[in-house]
Amino acid sequence: MNKTDPIRQQSLLQRMFKLQEHGTTVRTEIIAGLTTFLTMVYIVFVNPQILSMAGMDIKAVFVTTCLVAALGSIMMGMVANLPVAVAPAMGLNAFFAFVVVGAMGYSWQVAMGAIFWGAVGLFLLTLFHIRYWIIAHIPLSLRVGITSGIGLFIALMGLKNAGIIVANPDTLVAIGNFSQSNVLLGILGFFIIAVLAARNIHAAVLVSIVITTIIGMIIGDVQYNGFFALPPSIMTVVGHVDMIGSLDIALSGIIFSFMLINLFDSSGTLIGVTDKAGLADKTGKFPQMKQALYVDSLSSVAGSTMGTSSVTAYIESSAGVAIGGRTGLTAIVVGLLFLLTIFISPLASMVPAYATAGALIYVGVLMTSSLTRVKWHDLTESVPAFITAVMMPFSFSITEGIALGFIAYCVMKIGTGRWREIGLAVVIVALLFIAKIILVDA
Repeated sequence: MNKTDPIRQQSLLQRMFKLQEHGTTVRTEIIAGLTTFLTMVYIVFVNPQILSMAGMDIKAVFVTTCLVAALGSIMMGMVANLPVAVAPAMGLNAFFAFVVVGAMGYSWQVAMGAIFWGAVGLFLLTLFHIRYWIIAHIPLSLRVGITSGIGLFIALMGLKNAGIIVANPDTLVAIGNFSQSNVLLGILGFFIIAVLAARNIHAAVLVSIVITTIIGMIIGDVQYNGFFALPPSIMTVVGHVDMIGSLDIALSGIIFSFMLINLFDSSGTLIGVTDKAGLADKTGKFPQMKQALYVDSLSSVAGSTMGTSSVTAYIESSAGVAIGGRTGLTAIVVGLLFLLTIFISPLASMVPAYATAGALIYVGVLMTSSLTRVKWHDLTESVPAFITAVMMPFSFSITEGIALGFIAYCVMKIGTGRWREIGLAVVIVALLFIAKIILVDA
């Protein structure tokens, strides 16, 4: 009886995930899931660090980050049967902590409410099949500008957290003190990631965080708090999201920004990963697309109610796909590993800000690489892309960067007599931002 159990189990998994049809095996899917997990587990260290800067309980956020990543990834595997893992989004967490809470002065409870309504908006766009219409009708130059601008903004936060750049009243910013250990370790962390990634080592970010934290421990910056522990309480963040208080006209642009950023980020990742897995057709459509979009948007709603930033599909899923992951079993393995990670909270509390700064800078490198896709010879395309990208870090606002980019696109096309190239989606978004500037910012 015992000898046949593994065979029956394998047969069950074969039927559930159609492994044979996808040309994969249980062993391959498990290895792919472990690979994807190792490339994205850094989020359980980085996300709590960033959200704690908004005043949130770092230990509670560690647990909710693990829970949301686990549940979202398992649902993606069960419902959509895709090798795509999900977790709280990099970029949106920085926008939440440094702009909405830090610069604009909102409480984290209200700001998290804005994330909730942005996620609800994303779900409604998915429900009414508007999501891909928007993506299809927003020009490549603006999509690239948004992605790259967020990358520059994240890199700015990484440079600041490591002390590599500091405020200066005369020049706005200046180089930090390179004799300080946090600056040197922040720089070291970044180059560890960059070198390992260039050598195709998938766990580069995790390796960098571990090495810089250990060095910090050796020089006395970090105290060892243990390895395993029962999960800390999450009640300091769960149930504290102010959904009513965030329904403020002054936050409408923020809510819209959360929705728009998550829309581009997650949809683009789903298309990219499924294309790499050979599951997508020439138009970007892939099997179980409807189910995947529902899981993605509902995970964002669930994440915000639990007190963590919007959830998105992770491009790191491509690491598991690269070694053969083809079905939802890969995503389920990732989810189960995130559940186990909940029990190592003492390790997460040890990680200093400079240990995760390198990851932020590296994400900036990856996100700004898409600028090569802009038609720089066509100023009606390159000027809006440039304005969108640079105004995010320079204005310290992702929302303003998006707004100015859409408005610039309309100005350039109309000014050169090419107004017919402006799509309805762009006009609607630009008018919404102009209304916000007139009614809210004035």
